Amino acid sequence: MARLSYSPAALADIEYLTAFLAETDALAAEATFSLIEEAVSILKRHPMIGRPVEDDLRELVISRGRTGYIALYNYQAADDAVLILAIRHQREAGFW
Repeated sequence: MARLSYSPAALADIEYLTAFLAETDALAAEATFSLIEEAVSILKRHPMIGRPVEDDLRELVISRGRTGYIALYNYQAADDAVLILAIRHQREAGFW
């Protein structure tokens, strides 16, 4: 099973996303945190499940209703390690 970790930027993204929701709906913020955590945990067992993007990076689509989130990550097979680099709402502009 792959080791899973979050970059400081990814943790800040989660904080931003949940804080944004908490302004209007605390329950939605909590549910979003749980949804992201649960979805990302699948990468422990299936690190290659995300769609490939540039430079050995992958994206995991996290569905939520009509929209959802995208988790950008890198899998290092030699170390059997997944690093979550960023998390964005699907309606936001890209990661860079």
